[in-house]
Parts: sequence; C-alpha cells; structure tokens
Amino acid sequence: MSAQAEEVTTVVDIVKLVLSPILVVAGIVAFYYFSDLLFLYRVLILMTIISAAIGICFTTARGRSVWGFVLESKQEFHRVVWPTRDEAFRTTGLVILMVIIVGFVLWLLDTFLFWGVQLLMNQGVK
Repeated sequence: MSAQAEEVTTVVDIVKLVLSPILVVAGIVAFYYFSDLLFLYRVLILMTIISAAIGICFTTARGRSVWGFVLESKQEFHRVVWPTRDEAFRTTGLVILMVIIVGFVLWLLDTFLFWGVQLLMNQGVK
C-alpha cells in the first residue's frame, strides 16, 4: 500500500462527517414515520438517503483515503495466486484426514489416561 501523509481535517470535512449519520438516522425515522406509503417507495427513499450519506462521507479527506485503500486492496486481491480446484480438494482432504487422525490419537490418550487413573484409584478392579 502506498504511504501517504496524514491529511489535515478541515471544518467542512467535520461537518460532512457529522451530517452523514444524521442523514441516516433521519432516513430511518422517515421510513417509519411515513408508514402509510408503499413499502417499496419507503425502501427506495431510505436507500437513496443512505447512498447520499455515503457519498458525502467519500467527499471528505478521510473518505478519499478510505476509497484509495479499497482500490489498492482490490488490486492486491487480483495479484493473489489462487489454488487450482485439484489443489483445493487435495488440501481439504489432507486437513480432514489430519483432523480424524488427531482425534483418534486424542481419544486413545484419553482412554489410556482414564484407565490409568481408574487403576491407581482401585476402581478398575472388582
């Protein structure tokens, strides 16, 4: 990721960052206040208000840096070398086999320890 200097937050950015959650809360209140409207219209209005609030957030310096991070993350995601289908199946099978083997070994260990404690406490002899 690219190293960027800390950007100074301006008063306009602070106002935008305070306005965004207020818009979202107002949209939710309006969603329930106008319950006599068709549900589809209320959902569309709410989604529009939430989109506007997100858009306002992305116009701030912090929002632009977050958007830059998202774009850089997307580029890094495309650089990842993903396993083939055969490799994924082989690895998954190996993990399942190891879980079964470790479970069996732990069961044996538990059985022998339980047997040993019973023998030491004379509960195993009748």
